[in-house]
Amino acid sequence: MNVYFCMDYQKDLTMAIEDNLHNIKTELPDSVKLVAVSKTHAPEIIMKAYVAGHKIFGESKAQELLPKYEILPKDIQWHMVGHLQSNKVKFIAPFVALIHSVDSLKLLKVINKEGRKNNRVIPCLLQIHIARESSKFGLSYEECCELLESEAYTNMEHVSIHGLMGMATFTENHQQVREEFRALKNYFDQIKNKYFINQESFSQISMGMSDDYLVGIEEGSTLVRIGSAIFGSR
Repeated sequence: MNVYFCMDYQKDLTMAIEDNLHNIKTELPDSVKLVAVSKTHAPEIIMKAYVAGHKIFGESKAQELLPKYEILPKDIQWHMVGHLQSNKVKFIAPFVALIHSVDSLKLLKVINKEGRKNNRVIPCLLQIHIARESSKFGLSYEECCELLESEAYTNMEHVSIHGLMGMATFTENHQQVREEFRALKNYFDQIKNKYFINQESFSQISMGMSDDYLVGIEEGSTLVRIGSAIFGSR
């Protein structure tokens, strides 16, 4: 009886993940990519989404991402979406497809160093602090400009800045969330025009999660980071 219960549960979970992915993807414009945030979920759960055809996953801890990379299919694109400590960069530098959460020049220097060691250019997004919560990480607009104007950044050859990321305040006030996302889009436009006007690769805005991704899309997001709406509550 327990075996049948387990089989039924796995079947139901597979169908739920497939349905969730399908429903979310029908809401996304062609210009928006879905990052399925798989943090804390076991590899066999991630495989259910993979078998359903999804291949872009996001993790928030390098020490959790590395073992998943080692055992899961190699055509998965792994995104680092959480706060990244400098001493953890070396674990993901050989394979990470995009780091969303670069919040300091110090961290970018380490990513560049590890990119050099692995003979690759690592795509990154600069994280901008747009929330009213002080606990969230990120650069101010002014700090972002200082970073991009620094001699250290100018000399980096193993990182490529592809855009910006931001996390809105955790609130039920959707108007506040919208205003914060709109601010990030305005920062993106200003930085694009000032520093990346002729660089097509600077094109990504990562904003919007399970509770607010539709607002993010309306305000210009090109990457949405969705976890619980796909995999269920952790």
